[in-house]
Formats: sequence, C-alpha cells, structure tokens
Amino acid sequence: MDYFFLPLEQWMNEFVNGWFLPTFSGIFNVISEVFNIFISGVTDLLLMIPAELFTIILALIAWKVSGIGLAVFTIIGFLFIGSVDMWEGAMQTLAIIIVATLVSLVIGIPVGILSAMNDGVQRIVRPILDFMQTLPSFVYLIPAVLLFGLGGVPAVMATFIFAAPPAVRMTNLGIRSVPKEIIEASRAFGSTNKQLLYKVQIPLAIPSIMAGVNQTIMLSLSMAVVASMIGAPGLGASVLTAISQVNIGLGLVAGLGIVVLAIVLDRITQGIGKGK
Repeated sequence: MDYFFLPLEQWMNEFVNGWFLPTFSGIFNVISEVFNIFISGVTDLLLMIPAELFTIILALIAWKVSGIGLAVFTIIGFLFIGSVDMWEGAMQTLAIIIVATLVSLVIGIPVGILSAMNDGVQRIVRPILDFMQTLPSFVYLIPAVLLFGLGGVPAVMATFIFAAPPAVRMTNLGIRSVPKEIIEASRAFGSTNKQLLYKVQIPLAIPSIMAGVNQTIMLSLSMAVVASMIGAPGLGASVLTAISQVNIGLGLVAGLGIVVLAIVLDRITQGIGKGK
C-alpha cells in the first residue's frame, strides 16, 4: 500500500539551517554567554565554600525543615560524596539544577498564576504543557545543542523545558483549589483582586506550589544527568564515562552521589512545603 509522502524532515532542516539559525544565531549566542556566566558563577560559588562548611549548613537546613533524621543522612551522604572524590561533580550538577530550577520557577509560577486567573490562558497553556511533558527527554537535547552548542548552557535550557511544567500546573491547581467561601469572604471585606491574590490565594496555595517546586527540582536532577550526553559537567558525566568504559565502580559511586542529592533536595523541599 502506497502512502502519501510528507517531507517534514526536509522542510524542518531547510527552515532551521536556511533561515532560523542565520537570522537568530546572534541572539542565541548572547543568551548562551549570559547563562554561561551565571552557571560558572554558581559553580564557582559552590566550589569556593569548604566542603565541611557546606555540609554543615545543608545539614542544619535539613534539620530545621525536616528533622534530625534527614540532617544525619545529609552529613553521611555528603561525607560519602567527598570521600569518593565526587565533590566537584556533585557541585557542578547542583549548579545546573539550581540555575535550571530558578529559570523554571521564574517563568513557571507567573504562568501558573495567569492560568489560574484566566481560563483563556489556561486553554492555551495546557496543550503546550502536555507537549512538553510527553515529548521524550532525549529529544530536547537536539535543539539545545543546535542553538547553544555543548556544555552547561544547553543542559540548563533542555532541563528548563523538561522541568517547568510541574511548576505551572501545581501553581494553577493550588490557586484554583482555594475554597470559594474564603474568596467570597475576602471580597466581602473589600479586598481588591491584587490583595486577594497576594494575601489570600497565593499563601493558601503555598503547599501546592512547593509540591510543584519539588517536582521541578527532581526533574531538573534527572535531566541534568541525561544532559551529560551533550557535554554537561557533573555526576552525569561520570555516569556517561562509566557506561562508555563499562566501569562498574565509577558508575556506582556517581550513581550513589546522584541518589544522595536527590533524597536531600526532595526531603528539604517537602519539609518547606509542609511548613515544618
């Protein structure tokens, strides 16, 4: 059976290589330079802090927001990372997570608020989020490399696209879940729309928003590891090296380092969301 041939691949390649890149390459170069400075600055800051001091600070934060159990795990986990010579890789991974998460939240939370306040915006945003979440994560690496080259910047961009949807969805859900009775009572006391949003809806939606932050961080961590395929530094690069060399030991220590980061970041953000 003959099928109608649609040369979509050829059209896309001609569009990107023939017009898009020649037209906008300068803009993407500037964006790349800015983010490269940002990522390098965060990485240098994390590496500048003595490992022992960083571990103590993080353990105190874990104790404050989640209890003594997480604090002890944080100390043991980060001592392990340092003892297997993975500290620099862990800080590089953490820097990518921090930058990607910040970008995701700075864009995602306002979009979530707009979606909650306007049904028309939600109808536009929802299919975009569905597309972003259903597209395989490896596919994001192609345009990231094409537009920003190799290294930390395309890793952040790919991670942002992959990790932003939970921030949008959970912010939207949290604001829409505020009981109507509370909203009506606030309006009865003369609250403006701005006062209602900032003093009632957002504070009550904080647990849901923090759940979105938690998911964004976890997705950022998973994508930061995958992005090692396009030159992202950190623990993911060690995992990729272990795979290429069939080095079980390297894969184990790098993988355990990723697990430590994931558990600590997950429990801390959960603790903040619960307001402990």
